[in-house]
Amino acid sequence: MGEQNHSPGKELQHRTRAEAPGKESWHSQAYALGAVSNFMSTFLTFPIYKVVFRQQIHAMAVSEAVRQLWHEGPQYFYRGIYPPLLSKTLQGTLLFGTYDSLLCFLSPVGPHTLGHRWAAGLMSGLVEAVALSPFERVQNVLQDGRKQARFPSTFSILKEFNSYGLWGRLSLGYYRGFWPVLARNSLGSALYFSFKDPIQDGLAEQGLPHWVPALVSGSVNGTITCLVLYPLIVLVANMQSHIGWQNMPSLWASAQDVWNTRGRKLLLIYRGGSLVILRSSVTWGLTTAIHDFLQRKSHSRKELKTD
Repeated sequence: MGEQNHSPGKELQHRTRAEAPGKESWHSQAYALGAVSNFMSTFLTFPIYKVVFRQQIHAMAVSEAVRQLWHEGPQYFYRGIYPPLLSKTLQGTLLFGTYDSLLCFLSPVGPHTLGHRWAAGLMSGLVEAVALSPFERVQNVLQDGRKQARFPSTFSILKEFNSYGLWGRLSLGYYRGFWPVLARNSLGSALYFSFKDPIQDGLAEQGLPHWVPALVSGSVNGTITCLVLYPLIVLVANMQSHIGWQNMPSLWASAQDVWNTRGRKLLLIYRGGSLVILRSSVTWGLTTAIHDFLQRKSHSRKELKTD
């Protein structure tokens, strides 16, 4: 019971020092914990994400986006969930696992400074962007209501992409909008991991229940990161909703189009911010709390085996 005041970040640092010869097994565990936590949080929050996506594409109000989805029918609420479910599971695997591996590489015995956490988060976000951008591309096409008739399934989208030449498959197909994805993911991961443990440590020192510091830390980090990078999120959604050889605007043209369609006002780019805050708070709060819970359970089993 006395371990309530120890944060997961400090526990992890202590264990990394104590278990340096067995770091490889810890890394494999970090990948598994990231996968499970992201899978669960993605499934629970997908309907919220879909409403936010419609707002980003059509610049409509929350009530109108909900009404549009309801008019299409409840059977479409989870249309397009398989790409994000797979990609987010892989995201958790890569994000937490790669981050842990890079952090231990940069600082094998600790302590892990802000610079170490920032660098490891930045690089893990880069790996994530390269690996998962194709999944997000397919997901964004699936969730655009204007393309349901032409592309009713994931297979139909893949067939379209594979009909292009090799360069076209990458630049116009699977990796459309890659540069803003790279900037968003690398900066987002760096921000999240830089401040997750410090916030969690500070709350844990107040004697709160185990799950509260992780939940609050994840929610605060996810919200701030998403709001800072929201213009990139809108740009990615709009770029990746385009498909075909014709009318495929460049990065700069896409950015100008987003700016012009929002009335050249920053406030209108942030339209739908209330749902973005809700989605980010819930998703990253749940992900961090689930990850922390699984991590503690794993530590407890190891301690029992050791005893």
